[in-house]
Amino acid sequence: MWYVIEGYDGQDVLARRQAARPEHLARLHALRDEGRLLLAGPCPAIDAEDPGPAGFSGSLVVARFDSLQDARAWADADPYCAAGVYARVDVRPFRKVLP
Repeated sequence: MWYVIEGYDGQDVLARRQAARPEHLARLHALRDEGRLLLAGPCPAIDAEDPGPAGFSGSLVVARFDSLQDARAWADADPYCAAGVYARVDVRPFRKVLP
Protein backbone atom coordinates (compact mmCIF):
# COMPACT_ATOMS: atom_id res chain seq x y z
CA MET A 1 0.00 0.00 0.00
CA TRP A 2 1.05 3.60 -0.51
CA TYR A 3 1.83 5.81 2.50
CA VAL A 4 2.31 9.56 2.86
CA ILE A 5 5.18 10.62 5.07
CA GLU A 6 5.18 14.30 6.00
CA GLY A 7 8.11 15.72 7.89
CA TYR A 8 7.76 19.18 9.41
CA ASP A 9 10.98 21.15 9.87
CA GLY A 10 11.83 22.75 13.18
CA GLN A 11 13.12 26.30 13.51
CA ASP A 12 16.52 27.29 12.07
CA VAL A 13 17.42 23.81 10.77
CA LEU A 14 18.60 24.64 7.25
CA ALA A 15 22.27 23.86 8.01
CA ARG A 16 21.30 20.52 9.60
CA ARG A 17 19.06 19.74 6.62
CA GLN A 18 21.89 20.44 4.17
CA ALA A 19 24.35 18.29 6.16
CA ALA A 20 21.97 15.30 6.31
CA ARG A 21 20.70 15.64 2.74
CA PRO A 22 23.08 13.16 1.03
CA GLU A 23 22.04 10.33 3.38
CA HIS A 24 18.38 11.33 3.13
CA LEU A 25 18.54 11.25 -0.69
CA ALA A 26 20.35 7.91 -0.70
CA ARG A 27 17.39 6.33 1.11
CA LEU A 28 14.96 7.88 -1.36
CA HIS A 29 17.05 6.64 -4.29
CA ALA A 30 16.90 3.14 -2.79
CA LEU A 31 13.09 3.31 -2.66
CA ARG A 32 13.04 4.58 -6.25
CA ASP A 33 15.35 1.82 -7.43
CA GLU A 34 13.06 -0.75 -5.78
CA GLY A 35 10.05 0.73 -7.62
CA ARG A 36 8.47 1.84 -4.34
CA LEU A 37 8.70 5.65 -4.61
CA LEU A 38 5.82 7.60 -6.11
CA LEU A 39 6.81 11.13 -5.13
CA ALA A 40 9.27 12.95 -2.88
CA GLY A 41 10.41 16.49 -2.33
CA PRO A 42 10.80 19.41 0.05
CA CYS A 43 8.29 22.19 0.72
CA PRO A 44 9.93 25.62 0.40
CA ALA A 45 9.24 27.93 3.33
CA ILE A 46 8.42 30.75 0.89
CA ASP A 47 6.72 30.88 -2.50
CA ALA A 48 9.87 30.22 -4.52
CA GLU A 49 11.45 27.27 -6.30
CA ASP A 50 14.72 28.03 -4.49
CA PRO A 51 13.92 29.53 -1.08
CA GLY A 52 17.56 30.34 -0.32
CA PRO A 53 18.16 31.13 3.35
CA ALA A 54 14.40 30.92 4.11
CA GLY A 55 14.84 27.15 3.83
CA PHE A 56 12.04 24.64 3.91
CA SER A 57 8.96 24.00 6.02
CA GLY A 58 9.21 20.23 5.59
CA SER A 59 9.16 17.35 3.14
CA LEU A 60 6.70 14.97 1.55
CA VAL A 61 7.30 11.34 0.56
CA VAL A 62 4.75 8.99 -0.96
CA ALA A 63 6.08 5.44 -1.05
CA ARG A 64 4.93 1.84 -0.97
CA PHE A 65 5.40 -0.22 2.21
CA ASP A 66 4.00 -3.54 3.42
CA SER A 67 2.31 -1.92 6.43
CA LEU A 68 1.79 1.31 8.32
CA GLN A 69 4.25 0.00 10.91
CA ASP A 70 6.91 -0.48 8.21
CA ALA A 71 6.29 3.01 6.84
CA ARG A 72 6.62 4.53 10.31
CA ALA A 73 9.82 2.59 10.98
CA TRP A 74 11.30 3.82 7.69
CA ALA A 75 10.29 7.40 8.51
CA ASP A 76 11.73 7.18 12.04
CA ALA A 77 15.08 6.06 10.60
CA ASP A 78 15.34 9.07 8.27
CA PRO A 79 18.62 11.00 8.64
CA TYR A 80 16.59 14.21 8.93
CA CYS A 81 15.08 12.81 12.14
CA ALA A 82 18.49 11.86 13.53
CA ALA A 83 19.86 15.30 12.65
CA GLY A 84 16.99 17.10 14.37
CA VAL A 85 15.64 18.62 11.15
CA TYR A 86 12.09 17.38 11.65
CA ALA A 87 10.12 18.60 14.64
CA ARG A 88 7.31 16.21 13.74
CA VAL A 89 6.65 13.40 11.26
CA ASP A 90 3.19 12.18 10.26
CA VAL A 91 2.65 8.87 8.43
CA ARG A 92 -0.68 7.77 7.02
CA PRO A 93 -2.09 5.49 4.33
CA PHE A 94 -2.60 6.92 0.86
CA ARG A 95 -4.79 5.71 -1.98
CA LYS A 96 -3.55 6.81 -5.39
CA VAL A 97 -6.39 7.68 -7.76
CA LEU A 98 -4.88 9.96 -10.44
CA PRO A 99 -2.99 9.93 -12.68
